[in-house]
Amino acid sequence: MYTLYIGNKNYSSWSLRAWILLKQLGIAFEERLVPFGEPGFPPFASFSPTGKVPCLHDGTDRIWDSLAIAEYLADRHAGVWPTDPKARAWARCAAAEMHSGFPVLRDICSMNCGIRVDLNTVGPVLQKELDRIDALWTEGLRRFGGPFLAGPTFTAVDAFYSPMALRFLTYGLELPPPAGDYLKHLLALDGMREWYAQALCEPWRDAPHEDDVPRVGRMYRDLRTGKPLVNAA
Repeated sequence: MYTLYIGNKNYSSWSLRAWILLKQLGIAFEERLVPFGEPGFPPFASFSPTGKVPCLHDGTDRIWDSLAIAEYLADRHAGVWPTDPKARAWARCAAAEMHSGFPVLRDICSMNCGIRVDLNTVGPVLQKELDRIDALWTEGLRRFGGPFLAGPTFTAVDAFYSPMALRFLTYGLELPPPAGDYLKHLLALDGMREWYAQALCEPWRDAPHEDDVPRVGRMYRDLRTGKPLVNAA
């Protein structure tokens, strides 16, 4: 069985990509959650060559990047990418764009599942990236018929955009249909609901992630039920 090392569910968007892909495709795995910077847990470098998450272990093999994990799984399991060649090519392009793109959105709207934030402003550069997501999602949904980005089933491209759905929820960002409907569809998935519920119960608070919030806006609601530890921000 695979072992997937992940970071905090409240914060780790990269971990969610691999986790939700395995979960939604019904691929068996053992989850090992290691919080960011918490005493009493192993350092990331002890299980990941880059010291980052996610990292998939398959026996003695270590796969340490979310896109590489998707490709590794695709060599071993059906359904990771669409079967139609055109849909598969589009899905890989869209996933790669998410993997390396949207730097402003990542910076301003860092993932923090359990809070709600009013942004100070949505400037033109951030708006450009939001418009690109709207256009990209709309293209995939219309071209391949939905309800997922590359057709009727959840594939790796949906896994790569799943963290965006939680970011949109945290920061109150909205998209018009059909992209907005896809956003709601992602949030309603069983795997996404499980991840979100568990994120709210986590007791850990990571100062670098928490400090991002007052830099970009005002937190007006904290839905997290886990009691922060003594080193919380």
